[in-house]
Amino acid sequence: MTSVLHPETGETQQVAMVFDLNKCMGCQTCSIACKVLWTSEEGEGHQWWMTVNTQPGLGTPKGWEDMGGGLEDGKPRPGHQPRREEFGGGWDFNYEEVFYGGKGNSTYLHPVDKGDGTTRWGMNWDEDQGGGEDPNAYYFYLPRLCNHCTRPVCAEACPTGAMYKRREDGIVLRNEEACKGFRFCMEACPYKKIYYNYARHVAQHCIMCFPRLEENVAPACARQCPGRLVFVGMLDDEEGPIHRLVNEWGVAMPLHPEFGTGPNIFYIPPLSPYRLNEDMSIDYETPRIPPEYLESLFGPKVHSAIDKLKSELETVRSGGTSEMLDTLIAYEWLSLFGPYTQDPADLDRSPSKVSVDISAKPTS
Repeated sequence: MTSVLHPETGETQQVAMVFDLNKCMGCQTCSIACKVLWTSEEGEGHQWWMTVNTQPGLGTPKGWEDMGGGLEDGKPRPGHQPRREEFGGGWDFNYEEVFYGGKGNSTYLHPVDKGDGTTRWGMNWDEDQGGGEDPNAYYFYLPRLCNHCTRPVCAEACPTGAMYKRREDGIVLRNEEACKGFRFCMEACPYKKIYYNYARHVAQHCIMCFPRLEENVAPACARQCPGRLVFVGMLDDEEGPIHRLVNEWGVAMPLHPEFGTGPNIFYIPPLSPYRLNEDMSIDYETPRIPPEYLESLFGPKVHSAIDKLKSELETVRSGGTSEMLDTLIAYEWLSLFGPYTQDPADLDRSPSKVSVDISAKPTS
């Protein structure tokens, strides 16, 4: 992989992603792409490194936004360690009974209850429930993965050095040989995107498909997305779309910036339909998604971001042009991926190239 250190200063650069929530349709293609590629082995049944949850919602693990962790006044603060039942999922189903037990007409396919509470929740359990009341119900989809934070408090909490942020691209990785299963990283992460493998007794999380990035291939979640909503690239590339969306146009922002860890996953906030009055006329002054709810997710800058999006839309509707909207539309889908445009089908598929150890070790 070509070095991503800054060519003039030699400083570390940061890989980042932007998700346009106005395009996400909750199809779960990104979740499945990640699941098939990374979490199909023993002890990983309940792990979804990429999740797409309905907002408002409790998400996964259940109620993660209230589990603590992160930084407060620049110092790590303790948080709740998510329990197995709060993640849910990873179920065994009664396949034998339904398909081979002669009860296909009298029973149905369902998770086998092991008495541990894991069948009472799961990834996207509260799909499409949302908030509000008829006729002003609302919801939107929120893809979530490890934020590969600028200050990864998970690494600070790890007493063995198993969690670390590598210098060349800012990706947060783990050395599973060094992991002792203490799970302090799970407590410290305010986004609760670290999972525990109960079979192998190690912590595991999204690695931003770093073996793919090293071959200039975009992460599976981004490349498989049918909605063209995921941007991948260097945050400090001033000519790239991520830098412009985040720093120049100010329409992409991190989730829960108040957690203090400096996430490098950013979101274009969702625009909202207008509310309906009792007589079903349109209230053009009041958005259906409460602005205060969006502020609770993305901070106070979300209001100026939405104003900017609306302003650019009005410019285009009036016959003008908008470089920002052209960027978000992504007429050429490979423009989403910055330097990571290599087609994985064209790579050398010899065994020496295919075998990858995701339990990476620090190199610096």
